[in-house]
Amino acid sequence: MKRRTFLAAAPLAAAGLTLSRGAPAQGGGKVPPLSEALPATQLYPDVEAGDRPIGVSFGTRSEVFGRNGAAASSHPLGTLAGIEILKKGGSAVDAAIAINAALGFLEPTANGIGGDLYAMLWDPGSSRVVGIAGSGRSPRALDLATVRSRARNGVLPNYGAVTVTVPGTVDAWWRLHQRFGKLRWAELFEPAIAYAEGGVPLSPVVAYYMNRAMANYARPGLGIEEIANAQATYASGDRARAGEIFRNPDLARTYRLIAKGGRDAFYEGEIARTIETYFRRIGGWMTRADLAAHKSEWTNPLSTTYRGVTVHAIGANTQGIATLQMLNMLERFDMKGAGFQTPMSIHLQAEAKRLAYEDRARYYGDPDFSKLPAEWLVSKAYAAERARLIRPDRINPSVAPGQAPSQGDTTYFSVADKNGMMVSLIQSNFRGMGSGLVPDRLGFMLHDRGQLFTLPDGHPNVYAPGKRPFQTIIPGFATRDGRPWLSFGVMGGDMQPQGQTQIIINRVDHGLDGQAAGDAPRWHHEGSSEQMGEDDKTIGGTGLLRLETGVPNRTARALAEMGWRLGPSDGGFGRYSSVERRESGGQLVYSAASDVRADGIGLAY
Repeated sequence: MKRRTFLAAAPLAAAGLTLSRGAPAQGGGKVPPLSEALPATQLYPDVEAGDRPIGVSFGTRSEVFGRNGAAASSHPLGTLAGIEILKKGGSAVDAAIAINAALGFLEPTANGIGGDLYAMLWDPGSSRVVGIAGSGRSPRALDLATVRSRARNGVLPNYGAVTVTVPGTVDAWWRLHQRFGKLRWAELFEPAIAYAEGGVPLSPVVAYYMNRAMANYARPGLGIEEIANAQATYASGDRARAGEIFRNPDLARTYRLIAKGGRDAFYEGEIARTIETYFRRIGGWMTRADLAAHKSEWTNPLSTTYRGVTVHAIGANTQGIATLQMLNMLERFDMKGAGFQTPMSIHLQAEAKRLAYEDRARYYGDPDFSKLPAEWLVSKAYAAERARLIRPDRINPSVAPGQAPSQGDTTYFSVADKNGMMVSLIQSNFRGMGSGLVPDRLGFMLHDRGQLFTLPDGHPNVYAPGKRPFQTIIPGFATRDGRPWLSFGVMGGDMQPQGQTQIIINRVDHGLDGQAAGDAPRWHHEGSSEQMGEDDKTIGGTGLLRLETGVPNRTARALAEMGWRLGPSDGGFGRYSSVERRESGGQLVYSAASDVRADGIGLAY
């Protein structure tokens, strides 16, 4: 993505800069309170000075503030739907469900009720972070031999029935609402139904990805009968265009069924029967029994500390642990001293990513089928051991997973209410718009998350019937001193732990506010010696490091001189939203931030 180029004013760290690899470094300061925000000319005097009178001059806009509630999502009307629910007296969970349902229509390129959902929230009643994993399982009738027969070069195809696992979103909505909802269930679908029936102009990013997805489905691999419903639902004209009215009456009808019948309408009623009939017609394995057996799981998130901030992550079958591993390693170094957008800072972060992702590929999977050594992976002792493999002056030529002791496209949004509840929710159809399969007259596409299963015997993520695949989608949440601080996320496949780490470093080590932390250019490292289903197996050596347009040219040159293989900016740097809790004079204040890389907006009132 082309962004305004900026030159970091912070001194570039020399290649031989000495950084601590012993006890955790103390270079990072506490997150500054609102009253200590500095004007741009004091923070970065030569970074496009004059663009903004306050804050960082590379910022795209200000944070928004409110006392009663806040929401930030990747589409303005999605955010607005959440604010409307909050104003009606709904909880943050009510607003989150309304936003997600609306985005299923507004942003079908990223999410929908054909996909899975993960969320973390601050529960004011119990004063703790609660997690829910809405991840569906593979069809019971689909065996490993059949899956392997559909693979190419050891990897499952991107699209089609073999990639479809049970969608977990609606069940997760239902369980969240049963526990934390205030408004009637049916009210939560009113904004989405109105949008889908009345029609909404397509936003630019959605139109772009819709065209790209439909072009991919038209390539060899999927039959005409399989993609006919997708074409009728999303490509009735020759191509989608920004600003043109888009409607989805089939989805509105499906939402009415769910609004009336709850989760059972989806997993046991008319919707489930339609999905089963569709797969019988096109040749697939999902049944009504598979759907009826689904149940989301409440979970106690894992956590670690990073310079006084506690960062939480859902373990289960996600990559959330990778964020905690990266932060644990980077805490051993003086990241503030390394500088902002310097070659030293990016080098250290990319090396930590490489080490964490070796473990991701070796150990992560469904804990119901294999033992996940989560506590060991996120321990400070293991981080100290791994951090010793990071050299400030050179690239580690060969990294491997640690030795355990014996024993992806997505939408993200944050929302908070006047009672202190904060919800961090991520929901996805995975690659492209999903599998390419739209059941008859239901108006939504089924995801292709099953493409992330691996096939070698003995791997924790090897395919099995009734198993949850490895998941890339991870919500983010951070607390300070036992109180909620930041509900945040960075959507986008394997970029998510990398993006979350960059946000925390920007906030904690460099003191950036929520909006500036997301506006800052990002890096994205691709490739590892061990692969998951989505990874590009053609990337060898130390992988490929992509720098977003806006990273200083001299930083890029220095990284190349260190031996990093640099790739062009490809727009794959994730999309971010956040809601932060602050206080002013003892009173609650929320700030919301959204990403320039998407069509969205943050609102507060």
